[in-house]
Amino acid sequence: MGNCSGLPSDQTQLPTTTTESGPRHHSNGLKIHPPSSSSSSTATTATTTSTNASTVGRVLGRPMEDVRSTYIFGRELGRGQFGVTYLVTHKETKQQFACKSIATRKLINRDDIEDVRREVQIMYHLTGHRNIVELKGAYEDRHSVNLVMELCAGGELFDRIIAKGHYSERAAANLCRQIVTVVHNCHSMGVMHRDLKPENFLLLNTDEDSPLKATDFGLSVFFKPGDVFKDLVGSAYYVAPEILRRSYGAEADIWSAGVILYILLSGVPPFWGENEQGIFDAVLRGHLDFSSEPWPSISSSAKDLVKKMLRADPRERLSAVEVLSSL
Repeated sequence: MGNCSGLPSDQTQLPTTTTESGPRHHSNGLKIHPPSSSSSSTATTATTTSTNASTVGRVLGRPMEDVRSTYIFGRELGRGQFGVTYLVTHKETKQQFACKSIATRKLINRDDIEDVRREVQIMYHLTGHRNIVELKGAYEDRHSVNLVMELCAGGELFDRIIAKGHYSERAAANLCRQIVTVVHNCHSMGVMHRDLKPENFLLLNTDEDSPLKATDFGLSVFFKPGDVFKDLVGSAYYVAPEILRRSYGAEADIWSAGVILYILLSGVPPFWGENEQGIFDAVLRGHLDFSSEPWPSISSSAKDLVKKMLRADPRERLSAVEVLSSL
């Protein structure tokens, strides 16, 4: 990222397009389990005005509703494995939103449907946080599940990093604070994101100081303290070593945030290889390069924070609260 030089984009499918609005939908989150992963979710709002109101949708389990009776669909903003994100306009208020439309024919098995339901539940559960994309409503008709979300017109943090190369310590600290605030909010509400990366943080607008908004909760899960997870999920550059060892908890999100901080400061990822397995091997080795440019000119306190967020033993890693107190 950043100077983008050495990043094997063919291997990890680093995105080349920006989705002005939101969820590109699991651009490259791994789920090496059946790839039921992802899709997006849903949970509907309000009133049922459609003629299908008496028919219950198989995904959301509530009366079907035609999203097009409320919103006018415009241009495509992004495309993913399960769905397409469109710019939509509310017919009455003329306010613009992003709508992720998931083809129900692609939700083949029960896991796919459960993933969608869980994502919707999690987005509603987290609603109201200034750094999380807000789900405005979810609708299901005979062909698709449609998630109407807040529009983030500034694109992805990933693309901003590519354009800038890397950030000053002050600017990186500001972005890291917002990212870790999301982690703290999720963890305090019993949610683990499991796919934190710059592609999944959107900028609300094009301003230099635009707030960040976390998105794409398709790999997220509810958890309780002490729960241990074993499924291999995430994205290669950002995956914690304990996930690769298939025994992990919420501390894995702090690791991913630490990788993002390293990238914000230097413009390149701390762990990479010629292919996905090479990246995983580098993650497990855990060697951090602080000798290449621009690290010699970066403060020892910044390097110390990165080290503490990227400790191999999750029990020794800083918590979200500890990271925030260090920024």
